[in-house]
Amino acid sequence: MRNATHTKDLIGQTAIRLFVEKGIKETTIRDIATAAGIAEGTLYRHYASKDDLAWDLFSENFTAFTRGLDRVQQRHATLKGKIEAMIRYFCSFFDKNMTLFGYLLLAQHSQLKKVTPDMPRPGFLLRDLIAEAMERGEVPKGDPEVAGSMVIGLVLEVAISRIYGDITQSLSSLAETLSAASWRVLKG
Repeated sequence: MRNATHTKDLIGQTAIRLFVEKGIKETTIRDIATAAGIAEGTLYRHYASKDDLAWDLFSENFTAFTRGLDRVQQRHATLKGKIEAMIRYFCSFFDKNMTLFGYLLLAQHSQLKKVTPDMPRPGFLLRDLIAEAMERGEVPKGDPEVAGSMVIGLVLEVAISRIYGDITQSLSSLAETLSAASWRVLKG
């Protein structure tokens, strides 16, 4: 007999895999239950609906990812050090679980509108760090939202290319290159 925590984890892992493989809309509760080897009723004991499941998986993992980024950046005094630490963390997170990363990337389009103002977001964290560095004169003044978006775009596009197999190297092996490119973007 499975315990509730194990079953919930199994449901989550199975749903993430299927959501990435088939799409969130195309995946049914029956698909998830069958792939997890559980009854549909068991799934409903943990989640009221597929939408609740998708949101729970997104919000929990999105928040944990952002908190991890925040934790590693706090160990550094300079924006350059913070950016390097955050990119290393991003790359490691991606390499450890490309399927989870793929889910967060896929689900953001439908789930970000549900994120509350009090929830941590990677883009907001980066924007605020860049704004502070601009005020200190560490990087040229400008629009911190645009600068943060440029850095995120640079790193994210490489991750997407890795997902599609266009890039075969691990992201962690590219962390230094990505950090240097991001720093060049910020320094202007």
